[in-house]
Amino acid sequence: MAPAAPSPASRIAVVTGASSGIGAATARRLAAAGYRVVLTARRKDRIEALAEELVAAGGSATAYQLDVTDRTAVDEFATAFRTIGVLVNNAGGALGADPVASGDPDDWRTMYETNVIGTLNLTQALLPKLVESGDGTVVVVSSTAGHGTYEGGAGYVAAKHGAHVLAETLRLEIVGQPVRVIEIAPGMVKTDEFALTRFGGDRDKAAKVYEGVDEPLTADDVAETIAWAVTRPSHVNVDLLVLRPRAQASNTKVHRKI
Repeated sequence: MAPAAPSPASRIAVVTGASSGIGAATARRLAAAGYRVVLTARRKDRIEALAEELVAAGGSATAYQLDVTDRTAVDEFATAFRTIGVLVNNAGGALGADPVASGDPDDWRTMYETNVIGTLNLTQALLPKLVESGDGTVVVVSSTAGHGTYEGGAGYVAAKHGAHVLAETLRLEIVGQPVRVIEIAPGMVKTDEFALTRFGGDRDKAAKVYEGVDEPLTADDVAETIAWAVTRPSHVNVDLLVLRPRAQASNTKVHRKI
């Protein structure tokens, strides 16, 4: 099945958390597929540099500094568009790996605000624009953590379960509208920042997450999957796609060569 080229009414693709990792890689893939990519993130310098890169490569890209948890800012951002074709809710992340008994409530709150409320904010603000396009797609980048728990991960697991349920419920509620809802749930992905952020900049702890794992997923692996799902013909909805490296059988079963 050949990729579907974006129609003129649905050529704009908004990607949140586009300053690094999966978000940046997804922006590159969608720009290459012919979308006018709008890059959003809190780090303005990063997304401006990426926009320049994409334009230099012959693509179309615009950078817009945005905190997805700031509803006023999100609503203002949405006024810039009459229609959009794709919303990739990628902004999120994990903080800490403490057990429930000693987990930091502030970390839990931050993860929920970013992974769930941020996704809710962008989806609510841009859903009318997606409908207006006549061929819209909402992508929620969740995680295998949204489908199974593991020790030391409860805060992140709870947030990603929330993101999963948001996508699943939205799909039920807008059936009949010209908008698809796609959930991509990656497993172990090795990026420059995810584990480092989770462990507060502790490089030793971050490195141990991937220690001995033969080829964890890369950001581009996930981005390619997102772009593939988005570019299916508009009648094809990839409800849920779970993506793991071959070395990872589940959240708690990973083959390590140590």
